[in-house]
Amino acid sequence: LKVIGHQWYWSYEYSDAINKYDGSEESIMFDSYMLPEEDLALGSFRLLEVDNRVILPIQKHIRVLVTAADVIHSWAVPSFAIKVDACPGRISEASLFIKREGVFYGQCSEICGVNHGFMPIVVEGTKPAYFSEWYSNEKIGSEASDLV
Repeated sequence: LKVIGHQWYWSYEYSDAINKYDGSEESIMFDSYMLPEEDLALGSFRLLEVDNRVILPIQKHIRVLVTAADVIHSWAVPSFAIKVDACPGRISEASLFIKREGVFYGQCSEICGVNHGFMPIVVEGTKPAYFSEWYSNEKIGSEASDLV
């Protein structure tokens, strides 16, 4: 998983993914913004929910590469005991192993500017079979959008 900090949102890229059917090396990329209060579902956490969650498999070793596009950020998820600085021009690396299914919340923990408090992180740990299904659907969706 590659994580890129921007003012004031996160971008994610699943870059090691290879389509085993046709050998293509297409990456899944998306931005993740905080959801405005009026768009929150009942029971969601205000200032912590995002429009695109990071989906990761449980019981797998995951390498996380973290960088920034503009200023210093910090990708922090307390439940994982992880806090990685995102510096422009540098790539920081961390390892992650999610033991159980769940939704895990974090925030940028570097004072990166006026909207620093509006950079939440949401990671959804899922069973590997669900992750594979999600990944396949994302690949199909990205290929379809490339045709438009």
